[in-house]
Amino acid sequence: MPGMSDTMSLITARNLTIRLEGRTILHDVDFMIGEGEIVTVVGPNGSGKSTFMRALVGALSPARGSVTRRSGLRIGYVPQVLHIDRTLPLTVARFLSLPTGRSKSEITAALTETGIPPEVAAHQVAALSGGQFQRVLLARALLGDPHLLVLDEPTKGLDQPGVAAFYLLVEQVRRRLGCAVLMVSHDLHVVMSASDRVICINGHICCEGAPVVVSQAPEYRAMFGQGTRGALALYQHDHDHGHDHGHDHSHDNRPGHCGGDAP
Repeated sequence: MPGMSDTMSLITARNLTIRLEGRTILHDVDFMIGEGEIVTVVGPNGSGKSTFMRALVGALSPARGSVTRRSGLRIGYVPQVLHIDRTLPLTVARFLSLPTGRSKSEITAALTETGIPPEVAAHQVAALSGGQFQRVLLARALLGDPHLLVLDEPTKGLDQPGVAAFYLLVEQVRRRLGCAVLMVSHDLHVVMSASDRVICINGHICCEGAPVVVSQAPEYRAMFGQGTRGALALYQHDHDHGHDHGHDHSHDNRPGHCGGDAP
């Protein structure tokens, strides 16, 4: 972010490189997110978006570089997928109380804020619909009164009305809490109307800037095709070549600049 110092940043990544099972998933990533900022991460399947999010919240350790989180930073994290055994007797109230315990009033308030009737607290998690479960996950993230809300493709599997309703809810929550939001999304409306910055990831940050700038960049258009009803249809960006074999690729990540691999 232009002009942002490390002291203004909630999370700062410098030269971040992540390797998993002997493969480099992300390399040479520089990133900052500041208070109240909304940043959306986009990229084709397998581009390292979820790995990036997990590294930022501390779930993965860098092979090289660093991730620095502001002291005392509270993060609310909504994962892309959370598998719960359907045979496990687990109520919504119990799920929201793990691992530290929450009062009935706290649980009721979190459910109400995310648009879920308080009586759902007594329901089994396994009996929830996909949309209800995503709202419960959001409620769980909000219980910690986060400074930063991290949403890793939280609407995956929801229909179009469900997607729109969920992101409207996120915006309402953000306005109330004043928290920053970092999210992976494939929805064009969200990217264009709700984001301060868009980050395009394909193993590295190949494009970054204001939504209107990024949407016109060749790298962004190479990754995404326009789908129906304002959605982005993904296809696999050609990224089979490496970056450590003498290729002259730009990695200028200044906001508003889109460098990196040409398709």
